[in-house]
Amino acid sequence: MTDATAPALPTYEVHDTIAVITHDDGKANVVSTAVLAELEQLTQRAVDDGARALVIVGRPGMFSAGFNLNEMTSSSESMRKLVVRGGRWMLDLYGLGLPTVAACTGHALAGGALILLSCDVRIGANVPSKIGLNEVAIGMALPRFAVELARERLERRAFTDATMEAKVYDAEGAVEAGYLDRLVPAGDVLDVAVTEARRLAELRTGAYGLTKTNLRGAMIRAQMDAIESDLATVDVPKFS
Repeated sequence: MTDATAPALPTYEVHDTIAVITHDDGKANVVSTAVLAELEQLTQRAVDDGARALVIVGRPGMFSAGFNLNEMTSSSESMRKLVVRGGRWMLDLYGLGLPTVAACTGHALAGGALILLSCDVRIGANVPSKIGLNEVAIGMALPRFAVELARERLERRAFTDATMEAKVYDAEGAVEAGYLDRLVPAGDVLDVAVTEARRLAELRTGAYGLTKTNLRGAMIRAQMDAIESDLATVDVPKFS
């Protein structure tokens, strides 16, 4: 039997050659161990299905509020297992051989913001939203993999504010900082993301993927190797 009270897991569909993963749990779209297991499977399914590009979209008004609060605060071991697994999936996504497009439907905090940084192109809904890495503000040091994703994707002038000072941006500010590439009306965000994915899908996948590896592979390998030892020094965040 399934638990009717459990949050909905991400779903998958293909539009022509474009794979779309939708995360809509009806609430904050948190990333739990169960959600990560599904995201890992669906990301690999896009590759196995021969998709030419991948789109990740949240529910209206909420892309993702990040890692599951209960797992993050239950114990240091629980927190570290979740963040290590999530970090590995994000690094895999960052290096995925397919073009990846985020359809940022609204708020994207902490792990949600890291998913944005892990995608090649980020289309944002022009709605009131909070986007950023707020870990330091809640008493959690940013893991190294998160710092390196931010270093590579954020604008240099925003890097320190966004990481050490945990600055959270509105949608326009998120474009200026580098979390998003552009804004579109909320009702168009998925269609525009799929259109962008189709544009990227016209490129030769092998050349795109190898170039991505040449650009990002060294960082990804280094962070994959270091992630467990790094998280061993990170404490449970303080939310009170």
